[in-house]
Formats: sequence, C-alpha cells, structure tokens
Amino acid sequence: MTTIRTLIVDDETAVRRLHERMLAGVDGFEVAAVAGTGEEALEVAASTDIDLVLLDVHLPDFSGVEVLRRLRHLLGDSFDAIIISSANDRLSVAQLATASISDYLVKPFSKANFEARLANYRDTRTVAPPLASSPAQTLPLRQQDIDGMLARRAGAQATGGDRQGAQAQPPGRSRPLPKGLSEPTIKLVASQLHPEWQSALEVAERCGLSRVTARRYLDHLCARGLAQVEPVYGKRGRPELRYRRQD
Repeated sequence: MTTIRTLIVDDETAVRRLHERMLAGVDGFEVAAVAGTGEEALEVAASTDIDLVLLDVHLPDFSGVEVLRRLRHLLGDSFDAIIISSANDRLSVAQLATASISDYLVKPFSKANFEARLANYRDTRTVAPPLASSPAQTLPLRQQDIDGMLARRAGAQATGGDRQGAQAQPPGRSRPLPKGLSEPTIKLVASQLHPEWQSALEVAERCGLSRVTARRYLDHLCARGLAQVEPVYGKRGRPELRYRRQD
C-alpha cells in the first residue's frame, strides 16, 4: 500500500501535535510536514511531495479557503484535501465550491471518528466535485448536514458524465436563473467586480442596488465560478465578506 504523505495545517501547536498522533494510528499515512499559517503551508507544498492536506479554515494570515485555492493553483489536482475545522456555518462550507475536498470534519470530534474518516478516505481515494453554494441559509451546519452535502455531490460526480452526454442542452440555451435574479443585473454586478477584494456594500453603491440585493448577485456569481468570496475576521462579531472577480 502506498503511503499517503500528509500536510497538517492548523494555527494551534497543540492541535497539530494531536492530529499527528492520531494520524500515526491510521495505517497508510505519514506526516510529511506541518504548518501553522497559510504562508507556511504554501512554502511546504512548493518543496515537499504532498498527497493529502488536513486543513483548518481559521488561520492567522488568510483563510483556509484561500490556502486551498492557492494550493490548487500551485499543484492542480495532484493532492486531496480534508477540512478539519470548527467552522460549521453554511458560508464557510459553501466557499469550498471553488476547490474540491474529500471530506469535512467539524471540531470537536472523537479519535474514533477521525480514524474512521481517514480510513474511509484511504480506501476510496477520490476527490469530490465542488460543494453547492447555499449562502442564503445561515443556520450552522451539523456534521451530518455536511456529510449529506458531500454525499450528494459525490453522487453527482458519479452520474454527471452520463447525464451530460444524454441530455445535452441545445446551443444557446442556458440554465434558468434562480428566482428573483435577472441576467442584465448579473452582467451589471459582474462588470463592477474588480481583481481587488471589495465589500458587497461597495459593489451595491456602484450598481445602485441595496446591499442585500448585491449580496444575492455576488453569491450567484461565486456559485457560477465568476467571482471569489472570503471572510475577513475582526475581533468581534461576524466576519465581513469581500468579493473579487475570478480571473
């Protein structure tokens, strides 16, 4: 059995050591490196052979979502990723729509659960397609909710090719827009997105829209892969969301 070289990324030293010990208890894995920041993770990945990344979402320099995006840009699909984080809000999960993950394990969890998840990954070694984005739903996700999302997208991956071949749409016909959205406004909002990060309020003011309406269109653009979103965490309260054009 080929050993799965694993990079552990978490900002807490004690957590990194705990994950190292638990990983040692699962056959087929070895710790290739550890990192406490996103920048460290990128430096390690550039110089070390990595098969799997165990990645936290909340990091001191930039979010785990951004780390994963940059790793994909650097390494493509040559590695898998399992998110291990206390972030269980729908937005954090949906942001991973820009980069495939193999599993999402919510802290805290038991050693048995960790080992079972890693063993299942080892035995399947598949990378799932992006998560469907549902940012309008704000209730925190339970572990079983996240598992259900991953299972549904895995099923979509398994059958998607056949459906596309058998039910290809005629040229020029696009998928219907979500209720309440219009194509002209989508184009307007898209035209006001810059390569630099900006808030929904800034985009709304330039488009002459309310902040709530602009958010709906921005989230739709993110779901279509035309924009990126990341949270900016302050000392208190909910994170502010920033958007930019997907280049």
